[in-house]
Amino acid sequence: MTRRFLAAAAVASACSALPAHAQELFVNIHSASPMAQGAGLVLAGQALEQKASVRVLLCDAAAHIAVAGQQMPTLKPRNVTPQQMLQGLIQAGAKVEVCALYLPNTGRQPGDLLPGVTPAKPAEVAAHLLKPGVSTLAF
Repeated sequence: MTRRFLAAAAVASACSALPAHAQELFVNIHSASPMAQGAGLVLAGQALEQKASVRVLLCDAAAHIAVAGQQMPTLKPRNVTPQQMLQGLIQAGAKVEVCALYLPNTGRQPGDLLPGVTPAKPAEVAAHLLKPGVSTLAF
């Protein structure tokens, strides 16, 4: 019984050293596919619900979802658009940015973006990515 107790104590100790969830999640979405965009946004939302800090960087075609008034398909099973999902993330506290190349290469202005979406500053994004404890996802 002593060995079982020691083994159980060792496992418990090792598990307690592991984080219960990622402290910070960085999600880079660049796909033009609404389902890929939705998948990234769903996982970002789940991370927020589990008390992680979430930062989303939208690049290339995916940045279109951050433009106010964009028409996009509704995704099942919740029947929401990627833009509606993005707005929910912003309301829940996620930091959302479009990549620095998006606005100047599409002729859009910061005022064209949804409230809560800002142009990214590459030096700040790089510094964030280099911090310990930041997990990344790309879609």
